[in-house]
Amino acid sequence: MQRLGISALFIAIALAARGDERPLNFANDIVPIFTKAGCNSGGCHGKASGQNGFKLSLLGFEPQEDYEHIVREARGRRVFPAAPNESLLLTKAINSTPHGGGKKLDAKSDEYGILIKWISSGMPYGKDTDPKMIAIEVQPTEKVMTLKTNQQLKVLAKYSDGYVRDVTRSALYEPNDKSMAEVGEAGLVKLYDLPGDVAVMIRYQGKVAVFRATAPLGAPVEKLPASRNFIDDLVFNKLKQLGLPPSDTADDNTFIRRVTIDVAGCLPTPAETQAFISDGNPKKREAVLDRLLASDEYADYFAGKWSALLRNKRSDPKDARGNFAFHQWIRDSLYDNMRYDQFVREVITARGDMASHPQVAWYRQAKDMTIQMEDTAQLFLGQRLQCAQCHHHPFEKWSQQDYYGFSAFFSTVARKASANLGEDIIFTKRAEAQAVNLRTKQPVKPTGLGSATLALAPDDDPRESLADWLGSKDNPFFAKALVNRYWKHFFNRGLIEPEDDMRETNPPSNPELLNALAKSFIASGYDLKQLIRTITQSTTYQLSAVPNGHNAVDRQNFSRYYPKRLQAEVLLDAVNNVLAAQSSFEGLPAGTRATALPDNSFNSTSYFLTVFGRPEGSSACECERTQESSLAQSLHLLNAPDIQKKLTDDKGRAALLAADASRSDEAKLVEIYQWVASRQPSPQQVKLGLEHLNRHTAGKTGPELLAAKRQAYEDLLWALINTKEFLFNH
Repeated sequence: MQRLGISALFIAIALAARGDERPLNFANDIVPIFTKAGCNSGGCHGKASGQNGFKLSLLGFEPQEDYEHIVREARGRRVFPAAPNESLLLTKAINSTPHGGGKKLDAKSDEYGILIKWISSGMPYGKDTDPKMIAIEVQPTEKVMTLKTNQQLKVLAKYSDGYVRDVTRSALYEPNDKSMAEVGEAGLVKLYDLPGDVAVMIRYQGKVAVFRATAPLGAPVEKLPASRNFIDDLVFNKLKQLGLPPSDTADDNTFIRRVTIDVAGCLPTPAETQAFISDGNPKKREAVLDRLLASDEYADYFAGKWSALLRNKRSDPKDARGNFAFHQWIRDSLYDNMRYDQFVREVITARGDMASHPQVAWYRQAKDMTIQMEDTAQLFLGQRLQCAQCHHHPFEKWSQQDYYGFSAFFSTVARKASANLGEDIIFTKRAEAQAVNLRTKQPVKPTGLGSATLALAPDDDPRESLADWLGSKDNPFFAKALVNRYWKHFFNRGLIEPEDDMRETNPPSNPELLNALAKSFIASGYDLKQLIRTITQSTTYQLSAVPNGHNAVDRQNFSRYYPKRLQAEVLLDAVNNVLAAQSSFEGLPAGTRATALPDNSFNSTSYFLTVFGRPEGSSACECERTQESSLAQSLHLLNAPDIQKKLTDDKGRAALLAADASRSDEAKLVEIYQWVASRQPSPQQVKLGLEHLNRHTAGKTGPELLAAKRQAYEDLLWALINTKEFLFNH
């Protein structure tokens, strides 16, 4: 019996290798050809309206529909069994008949041969009893590779009857970081010269697998900075594995500027910087962090972040009351350090009117069940479910059933007009909580992602059950999504990128660290301030941004601090602080900082905020904020009228410095650099500054001298606010 089993196994393997011994099945054998060639992509015949009269289901998720379109639609003119090579399906594919999509197949390819065989066999669809593909496997699943080397992947499709088929040439490949690697159509992975981890997503017939390559730099890591917490242990361990030495720890001047910007969204004052530098307390970095987390500036800064993500958008002037109230609630929640799970609960379960429950303002922009569900999944779980509304998610395991099961949590949300014009009262209607799968037409009850369906009474608000599931310590997404979002805030790169696309086919660069952060966050009672302390007190966060001889190319392993451009609001406030100026915002008190603005409506009256990318609050995606530099930004800082007005203001910094006769010009230069860079100027910078002042004032006296000195200080301030040192946090 054992020998017979072995023989049967060898026969199965041999048949699998030949690949032509089994009857052709349309879903198993034909649809993957269209997917590989891109015929059923969203930009071709897979889009909703099809292309030039021919439509396929997106990525082949509905093979029965595809069969109808190919074989029976248009009187069957696309296939010609009597002369298969004359079939329009093939002549278009090889471009012997003009084809808008160009050549998709070679007449000598295996794929072309399979299509010929299928058509000549009478275009069989296959039987319901035919084996179904249940999974794909990539070999190897992971490997440590040398930079600039190759690795050939092998992809096996596994079927319900135990059959295994090599589909390497038919699968699709996509690296999650295209700056690190490329993958050929036949699965050959080619690494570039960047060290770190790169994942390759492999997709075949609705199934996905992941290959992960680790590419060490290989430099000696002999001396590491002192570890302060588990973050450092896990980051430094990864750097040892990669042979990627970290930079040195940043000095006090760099740290005070960095942490003040990252936590409070503002520059430290010269007095704050000087007090920190002169403080001999070995715990002074922890002390300044505590001060910042207790400040109004912290609450304002992070309230702006969450206000945009929660779509606190003013689309109409009558929205103002709700916008202000919702922003104030967010700010107060952060200032009081409300538990994060409670914060989320109060948003998604909000009911009543805006006067007593400002959280219901979230439902103003999230008008229907679809938006409410998709925003909840993306913002609080890091799951982008939009694709699963119409078909199985192409990069993830979520199906339409999952999509509508999660939507059902919001199916009983209703609204009615309140006494205030343009405002609604949110309530829960008495009805069974369910959504209808638009494809199957069957009702689906509330179901957490990857969880069991809930049985709820008609009087239950399913959103309360959703909040329970979200905040459960066993939820595999909730805590990870938040810690990854905050990690990106402080490091300019998430452990998973993008920060709200946390799928199995997009793994973290340091899985152990993501898990440890999430575990720590849950153990703290979802304490946001404690999470910030944990991150910013780590040596990893406090590393210098200056690369050493090895880590200049590092983009994902946090061997140094990655500089990032100041956000629009932070930069506007910083310019005002340096120039001793103010920005005025209609309807708000004089002196209101840009980081304290309650909603998006002020963008339209501030070109500065618009050109530097302050978000409009139109989506739940951080990507709405523009962080890239542009020519328009440079030109605005160089010669915009509002910048020039602040530079030349009679009460501005330049005028004040010029009129101050009690201090030397050298002392004034020190003050300017303390505002701009939170540090002392170098001797060379002092020398250049004094030379510039002397050139302007030489031979002048009285009012002429004062005007010349003021002009010189304006020049110096203008030059410094245009430097990278000022424009970036580093």
